[in-house]
Amino acid sequence: MKKFRKVLDGLSSSSPGGVASPSCGSAAGTPTAHAPTPQDIHVQETLVSENFQICKTVRHGFPYQPTCLAFDPVQKILAIGSRTGGIRILGRPGVDCYSQHESGAAVLQLQFLINEGALVTACADDTLHLWNLRQRRPAILHSLKFNRERITFCHLPFQSKWLYVGTERGNTHIVNIESFVLSGYVIMWNKAIELATKAHPGPVVHLSDSPKDEGKLLIGFESGTVVQWDLRAKKVDFRIYYDEAIHSVSWHHEGKQFMCSHSDGSLTMWNLRNTARPIQITYPHGKILKDGRKESCKPILKVEYKTSRNSSEPYVIFSGGLSYDKSGGRRPTLTIMHGKAVTVLEMDHPIVEFLVLCDTPYSNEVQDPYAVVVLLEKDFIVVDLTQSNFPIFENPYPMDIHESPVTCTAYFAECPPDIIPILYSIGAKQKKTGYSHKEWPVSGGTWTLGSQTYPEIIVTGHADGTVKFWDASAITLQMLYKLKTSKVFEKPKAGDGRAGELVEEDPYAVQMVSWCPHSRLFCVVGISAHVILYRFSKHDANTQIVSLEVRLQFDSEDVISPSEAENNPCFSDPSSHSPQPPGSPGSGTQDSLPCLKVKNRPVRMPPGYQAELVVQLQWVDGEPPQQITSLDINSAYGLLAFGNCNGLTVVDFLQKTILMCMGTLDLYGAADPYQRLTRSPRKNRQSTSGLTELSDNQVSMDMERSKSPTSDHVNGHCTSPTSQPCSVGKPRITGVPEGPRLTRRGPGRPPFRKAQSAACMEISLPVSSHTEGGYASRRAMLQQLHGVSMYSHDEHHTTSYNWSERESRENSFSRSRSSSVSSIDRDTKESVTTLQFGESYGRKGDALPTACLWVGTSLGVVLLLPISIPTEEEERMEEPITMGPSGTVLMLKGSVLRFAFLDCGGALIQSPYEVWRDPNGPEDPDRPRRRKLVNFSPSSSQEACSDGHLAVVCSEKQAKVILMPTQAVLFTHNITESSFLLRADVVSVCNSVCLACFCANGHIMTLSLPSLRPLMDINYLPLTDLRIARTFVFTNGGQALYLSSPTEIQRLTYSQEMTDNLQDMLGELFTPIETPEAQNKGFLKGFFGGNAQTFDREELFGEAAAGKASRSLAQHIPGPMGLENMKAAAGGVVGDLARARIALDQRGERLGELEERTALMMNSAETFSTHAHQVMLKQKDKKWYQL
Repeated sequence: MKKFRKVLDGLSSSSPGGVASPSCGSAAGTPTAHAPTPQDIHVQETLVSENFQICKTVRHGFPYQPTCLAFDPVQKILAIGSRTGGIRILGRPGVDCYSQHESGAAVLQLQFLINEGALVTACADDTLHLWNLRQRRPAILHSLKFNRERITFCHLPFQSKWLYVGTERGNTHIVNIESFVLSGYVIMWNKAIELATKAHPGPVVHLSDSPKDEGKLLIGFESGTVVQWDLRAKKVDFRIYYDEAIHSVSWHHEGKQFMCSHSDGSLTMWNLRNTARPIQITYPHGKILKDGRKESCKPILKVEYKTSRNSSEPYVIFSGGLSYDKSGGRRPTLTIMHGKAVTVLEMDHPIVEFLVLCDTPYSNEVQDPYAVVVLLEKDFIVVDLTQSNFPIFENPYPMDIHESPVTCTAYFAECPPDIIPILYSIGAKQKKTGYSHKEWPVSGGTWTLGSQTYPEIIVTGHADGTVKFWDASAITLQMLYKLKTSKVFEKPKAGDGRAGELVEEDPYAVQMVSWCPHSRLFCVVGISAHVILYRFSKHDANTQIVSLEVRLQFDSEDVISPSEAENNPCFSDPSSHSPQPPGSPGSGTQDSLPCLKVKNRPVRMPPGYQAELVVQLQWVDGEPPQQITSLDINSAYGLLAFGNCNGLTVVDFLQKTILMCMGTLDLYGAADPYQRLTRSPRKNRQSTSGLTELSDNQVSMDMERSKSPTSDHVNGHCTSPTSQPCSVGKPRITGVPEGPRLTRRGPGRPPFRKAQSAACMEISLPVSSHTEGGYASRRAMLQQLHGVSMYSHDEHHTTSYNWSERESRENSFSRSRSSSVSSIDRDTKESVTTLQFGESYGRKGDALPTACLWVGTSLGVVLLLPISIPTEEEERMEEPITMGPSGTVLMLKGSVLRFAFLDCGGALIQSPYEVWRDPNGPEDPDRPRRRKLVNFSPSSSQEACSDGHLAVVCSEKQAKVILMPTQAVLFTHNITESSFLLRADVVSVCNSVCLACFCANGHIMTLSLPSLRPLMDINYLPLTDLRIARTFVFTNGGQALYLSSPTEIQRLTYSQEMTDNLQDMLGELFTPIETPEAQNKGFLKGFFGGNAQTFDREELFGEAAAGKASRSLAQHIPGPMGLENMKAAAGGVVGDLARARIALDQRGERLGELEERTALMMNSAETFSTHAHQVMLKQKDKKWYQL
């Protein structure tokens, strides 16, 4: 303790690493003998590198760009393949697994080994993969790469180990599932068709074995030819030729007839007794015209022909087939024909594939369908076939994350335990009705709640202004509550001035959110430069929303060019910050108006989050307001602060007044680090005929800097020198330059572009302080990252930078010119990038901590604004709050990203908050309600903290730990030189705290606190995706998340402890279930050929009978079978079969060796017998004395 106090008394003005700090000095102002070193601060740091490990945990949401579907009717699990090579396997809620092919090739088809815990995938790179599902994380056992032919269709019969593979050339190959090698048995296309046929039949589009006889294989070619191949006799039973191309084939369960769907929208029924012509041709959605011709219809891409026990009429279910005349104005459809009843289900998105779920896995039994799984391009639904109105099941998976494009994310771990139940109870009233009452049919797998679980909530903001709260506890995701921010505003009407320009845009898109789970205050920032404050209530209310309007604009003369920031002092014009009346000359017709109109009547608000206050920035001089780049709210102080590239606004939401509205330069007061002096005379800017010209009129400038702004009391409200009095209702605050402004937006250009997925309010954008060349490189890097439209000051035109031409609307990043990337747009504008309320020391001489606002800018400057708040509740609601810049300035490299506060023991200090109370709850006259505040002041945490606390400041380039109140830099770490940080958060891990960083080059890093010692640096994403950069966020407990695709959220952990426990948290995909027995059809049906005929495929396709396939045709690739995968695979059926095969091979080898030894012994015996006979003949005639 004595040593720590000695540090406070003797800190020098330079950091231990030799990094200069412009505001560091000794506490007493006297020179010190030595600079403080990290060893002088005795904080017991417990985190080591072994505590950290990067591992993906789970992926939520709808599979992006799905391609195919498969279902295991026994295990009741479902698999979805995607265009990017991903596989999602779904079971009961909690059983959700994501796997990825390393090649990234699109998955064309999926085939389950029914009830065996294995899955076959066919990919666009003509490779087959066998996945083992008997482990929590599936792994590839074998792969087979086709070299000379392209795979088009696969079929695996139930309880068979031979996979039929059709190719683009029209050939059919057979693969052994156990060994994953090709059989020598091949069905060549030229043998399947007649010799007289000159044309090629086209690729194989269908393969299936006959339900009546497994030895008969039905092959469908794209041209319209269907062949039944006798596998035993190796010849064709019959051939069918049809004029229209075939898309799919479906058998009747008796195996006597089948149905085909065609490209002209027709369905044909064929009977095996007469294959010359179809027994029935139907156009389900085509009518006969007056002239006798049939309507042309769209192709029927797939048909399912299923029989039912409860009805003599079969189900015919197909997709497509609408007439071209009708389909223009209709959505994609799924048609269900049951007898004479025809039901057409319209879908919101194109149908990718559908499957009919049946009770039995046997194809020769009555199918008895009970549901239809429909995979759409952007949705996934299941239709209940057992009810006449065909309702859909309520989807238990979070498949609607992308219902509106995600624009921002927030992640909160270790929330108060009561917040999830109360949000769920309120959100349950928002759920839709009309769902099927039956249980979700995809119910396979097992999942149990892990031992290490705590309340977690994910918040997503969307382009349509909605905000969704998700329960993310125990690596699951479930919708809790949905909030629509657009209900606060009047709907824009076409032709209504500025609102008319926004009708086709996304004016309500959410850019960032701030949430205090303890006080349940929620704040939303929208793309139209508006801030909405919500309070949570269990009761409905009918209140009027208070609206405040702020006039905050930046003079383009008050800029800091990169060269000037480096070489010369920068300048400002004090007159540029004087108030401008709303009706001043040069103002456009839209001046002094916000982008949206708040409802000015009492609004009925249901239980949940209810809007209390809306703050909007106004148009100025025909320019839309700059978008908000930073936000913080504190329930204990009753204050809300937000900033953009023009300045800072602080709102007292208890008194509903504007407390401060200042330009960024005014925040410095007398402590401007750039010492801005006079510039060359300012030029008047006039707009003539839509073009901007510069005149030579000179305006004299004041040589003196304005004094440090302080707050003045006007009519009981506190305002800054750049603001005007404000009252409840619709006050308008002015703090903008005088005179006409340069208008760079064309007269017909809307103020905002359409909000895109994952807006990048989390990305700070600094202005480089390096050389001009370095700045150009930095600017090019940001241009490539953000893909924004740059507005050049030198050339009055727009240049568009697209980071990827192929990216879809959800992936693209196209933002308003008044966005947080305006530091690029205007080169030199200093924006407020981060804000943080907390108990700290506003000035060096302060003895006790007070309420403060920490401000970080895009130039790496840290400012402190002390706040004086009345302590008594009655005074707090009536007396004004005073605050103003203290002149404190700290400097870092790059834009400031994050603030955090630690006590002297290294523990994280939370911001004060107000305990939640229901604002609409019943009043108790005997006990009036009072605000209950929880304060984590440094002086109250422990005795040593009365001497100060530590402030952690992280920018895009470096991190610093500052000792307060002396403002001495104790630790400095340059995080990156060649890149820059996108996200930084101070989080708790393993009962300690660390600084977690995500870099633009894809690295994830953690630093110890307070020493800033590197603990982990892993190249997680070699090529940073723009979407990831916008949505990456860390939270406590060693967890993080990002938007991996426009429809999916990827969660990961950087904690070794959670990585070790992850296996216990994941669900089991495979559960041991006995395969249902085939039905006994009775003596008479069996006698008359009703039962299916079985045959031994091994005799036909095995190496002994069919020989070996050509080695050049396909290449076998063994899977990455490590020891863990080998143990997991050993318990499966595939592993058992492989072991049995190996045992048989070993037994055969032993028998072969025994046979060879026997032969050697026989040869030796024969040789011995021959020699013995020769000796006998030679010696038999000799006398005894001749021997």
